[in-house]
Amino acid sequence: MQTFIHYFLHFGFPLFIAIAFFKKEWKKAYLILLATMLVDIDHLVANPIFQANRCSINFHPLHTYYAMLVYFVLLFLRKPFNIIGIGLLFHMLTDFTDCLMMSVS
Repeated sequence: MQTFIHYFLHFGFPLFIAIAFFKKEWKKAYLILLATMLVDIDHLVANPIFQANRCSINFHPLHTYYAMLVYFVLLFLRKPFNIIGIGLLFHMLTDFTDCLMMSVS
């Protein structure tokens, strides 16, 4: 169930965000929100690259609290930067939710 929730929040829920907040150009917004998943490229610098029960928050460079401050600042800029900020922060929230589910199980 955790895997389903994780991938739904990464791929499905951004569609709802795009439709709810960017009605006129929801397709473009959805593609930008999906593109923010490229932030996971920082997983490639980890050793090992994949570890099943590792929390990415504050472990990978682009998943740190400092990076999240930059993502927060993006919210106050013009499109498409604010959409990118929303996508990156939602990505962090999704990964944080995953961390919480790992700590409970």
